[in-house]
Amino acid sequence: MKIYLSMKHVLVTLLVIFLFGCSNELDISTSDQISKENFFQSEQDFLAATGPLYNRVWFSFNDKFYFGLGDGRSNNLYAPFSDYIFPFSDLTETGLTGPLVEAWGSLYIVVQQSNRAILGIEGSEVDEEVKREFIAEARFMRGTAYWYLASLWGNVIISTDPSELVQNPIVNTSPRSDVYEFAIRDLEYAAKYLPEQARQTGRVTKYSAYGMLSRFYLSYAGLSDNPNSGQRDQALLDQALKAATLAIEEGPYSLMTDYADLFKVENNNNEESMFALQWVPNGEYGVGNAHQAFFALNSEITGDDAAYGFFTRASYDILKVYETNDLRRKSTWMADGDYYPEINKENGGYIVDHENTYLNVKKGVVGSTKDNSAISRQNSALNTYMLRLGEVYLNYAEAVLGNNESTTDANALLYVNSLRSRAGLNDLSILTVDELFKERRIELCMEGQFWYDLVRRSYYEQQEVLNFIDNQDRGTIIPFTYDAETNEVTIDETRDVATQAVGAVNEGILLLPYPESEVVQNPLLAEPPVPYDFTEERITDLF
Repeated sequence: MKIYLSMKHVLVTLLVIFLFGCSNELDISTSDQISKENFFQSEQDFLAATGPLYNRVWFSFNDKFYFGLGDGRSNNLYAPFSDYIFPFSDLTETGLTGPLVEAWGSLYIVVQQSNRAILGIEGSEVDEEVKREFIAEARFMRGTAYWYLASLWGNVIISTDPSELVQNPIVNTSPRSDVYEFAIRDLEYAAKYLPEQARQTGRVTKYSAYGMLSRFYLSYAGLSDNPNSGQRDQALLDQALKAATLAIEEGPYSLMTDYADLFKVENNNNEESMFALQWVPNGEYGVGNAHQAFFALNSEITGDDAAYGFFTRASYDILKVYETNDLRRKSTWMADGDYYPEINKENGGYIVDHENTYLNVKKGVVGSTKDNSAISRQNSALNTYMLRLGEVYLNYAEAVLGNNESTTDANALLYVNSLRSRAGLNDLSILTVDELFKERRIELCMEGQFWYDLVRRSYYEQQEVLNFIDNQDRGTIIPFTYDAETNEVTIDETRDVATQAVGAVNEGILLLPYPESEVVQNPLLAEPPVPYDFTEERITDLF
């Protein structure tokens, strides 16, 4: 029987990570042992304490849930035999669904590791300015975890001190609006006190925080008592625009020239990456990225037996969205006849050779250790994007659109068209809500984002979102053929349409169930939330 983490087990795991899972560098094995008695005495100690916030604490979230929820539940990804995807895509998950339980535990490990770092740094005698910088880094991580928790579960427990939950794990949740408010305050602190340039390659900056704030403000802007109001809070939309502007115009980030290059190991921490999970090349379990093992079509790609992705495929629904000649398709999905020179290099590259009736995952599939020595079995060593400049461009455009149906704003078009140009597509002369919605889906496909776009939109256009999901007709398995040269998907009339059982499409699918183990331990999860008592003022001088 598999036993999942309860909140108490999370705190025990956190202590193990804190004592034995830190390192002074983001890109080396996390093996240094730390004694609490002599820790938090220097900047090097602060670097060690915050290092695991870039990999180990996120491991169970990244392992399957990142794509199973973000792309499976949004119906980008079709995998009828993968129990870490189909419960989400079929809308049938429960409080016992493995990846759901693991993600909850992982997000709270992020929260509590961040809390432990914050408390330790606050009690240190190191210079106050240095302390604020590292507290800001930990608050960046804690706020990001709470954004996920609010988006996925709504009302959740807000914690700032692990010891309090050890003493009493039976506590009330806070309302979703307070959780978003808490996350925003964390990222506003991060934007104020993080450095403009990262101390180490891969660490976040103040402009990473501004970029993340543009996402958070957009989420919070639509939340109200009326989920079908059709309106978002203009003040928050304005803040999203200001945050995106600062990230774009003042930050040290720029678009990669070639979309495909974003997803190659040698381009980890590239100029477009604003926050990415940093996996250890050839690292031990817990600090590696296993996505390739779940996605790879066959062992010819990986060079070993860890290639489980034959039945992990693009949905018919997502393939309908790609325009002719959109280069992003080939970088995201493998179609029959596609050629990838970076895979199986010693034999001249890899050519996909199978029927044209399905497409497998390419994004996250990088080849074998012969192609790049950083790659090992079940660890691609590829960073996981949590935020990149391409998203912030789209956030800017969404903030400009605001409550309008379309815009001809020059900057909004400039940013969206820069992404389209990179993809080999023609410029738009007017940007509509539906066009932006589609661009977000394609640009960030298989980066764990589209479900959150649906959730955000459901705060103010709930029925439109439910109609969109219902019209995906997930209960119907449509046979198709695919032309890789034109990105054209065609229903195959020679084969029969199949059906499958899926959950009902109603407002209940917009929140996940709490893990059953958590509800057993803490019955207050099932009770109405209690407003959170904020003890600090909002930072008001960021813009």
